[in-house]
Amino acid sequence: MKDQLTETIVGLFVLLVAVGFSVYVSSTIGSGRQGSAIDLIANFSSAGGVATGTDIRLAGVKIGTVTDISLDTNTYEAKVTLNVRADVPVPEDSVAKIVSDGLLGSAYIAIEPGAEEEMMQAGQSFEYTQGSVDLLGLLGQFAGGNSNENSNNNSAE
Repeated sequence: MKDQLTETIVGLFVLLVAVGFSVYVSSTIGSGRQGSAIDLIANFSSAGGVATGTDIRLAGVKIGTVTDISLDTNTYEAKVTLNVRADVPVPEDSVAKIVSDGLLGSAYIAIEPGAEEEMMQAGQSFEYTQGSVDLLGLLGQFAGGNSNENSNNNSAE
C-alpha cells in the first residue's frame, strides 16, 4: 500500500511538471513576432541562408526576426520582411546585410545604422542592402586563380 502511495505522489508531481511546461510553451509560442514591433522591407540579390525566424541584429543584439521571404518577380530579388522592435529606432540610411556567425555559422541579418536623423517607419524599405556571399564560389575563384587568364591566352592563339 505504501508503494502505491509513493508511485501516485510521484505520478502527480510528473503530471504537474508536464502541465507547467505546457503552459510555458503555449505562452511563448507566438513570441517570434513582437507585440510592439514594425515591419521593414529589405530586398536582397541573394538571400541564401536566411529563413523565416532568422535573427535580426544591431550591434550584435537581437532586435527582431524575419517573418516572410518572397520573390519579387519584377526585379528578381528576394523580398524579406523584417519584424523589428518598435523601441529600436533605425535611421533611414541604414544598411541591412546578410552575414554569418563565422565560417560554418548560421546566417542572420545585421543592420548597420546610418547617420540620418529621420527614422524608418513601418512598411518602409531599406535603400541599401548587401546579400549573402557565396563562400564556395569565392573559394573556387581563388583556387582557380589564373584559369581565366590561361583560357583567354589559349583562345587567342
